[in-house]
Amino acid sequence: MTPAPSAGGEEVKKKRKRRRSRSKSSQRSHSKSSQPQNRPKKPYAKRVDEVSAGGLVVDSTRTKGLLIGRIDTKDAKRERLLWSLPKGHIETGETPEQAAIREVREETGIESQIDKSLGVIDFWFMAGGKRIHKTVHHFLFKETGGKIAPQVSEVDDVRWFPLTEIVEKLAYPDEKKLIARSKELIQ
Repeated sequence: MTPAPSAGGEEVKKKRKRRRSRSKSSQRSHSKSSQPQNRPKKPYAKRVDEVSAGGLVVDSTRTKGLLIGRIDTKDAKRERLLWSLPKGHIETGETPEQAAIREVREETGIESQIDKSLGVIDFWFMAGGKRIHKTVHHFLFKETGGKIAPQVSEVDDVRWFPLTEIVEKLAYPDEKKLIARSKELIQ
């Protein structure tokens, strides 16, 4: 006995299978056609690695720390200063310690010597169409001389602040964390 076509015989199963495969292939071709075929790929931003050194200078009384201020470029009135630790690029042939001492002197006018390491932080940012990975070696310095003089081309202000206020004055979260974590070394 042969089952009726509506009873689910072999021919019915084949028809259903053909219908399903046709609907899947039309969905695939439809989803492909909705995407642009010749869309240009976005170029990746070039990665640049930078290494800097600097840190916190503590005055001879061990009650104040030295910060540099730069005008916030996002401030339309150009009045707000962003306070940070003095630091700069390590030049060819320099150790992080040598670069840190030089950068502190250049940016602040203050002569110093390294007391101890505070640690290393790294972060990413975009500038000039490049992805920059910056690593900064931080040190704790003792003031040994000099006179406050902001570096003309890079720094807008240099000031001593009570050590108890340094963390709240710092503009950048990574520096805030570093100094907060290092409080017992500073005192």
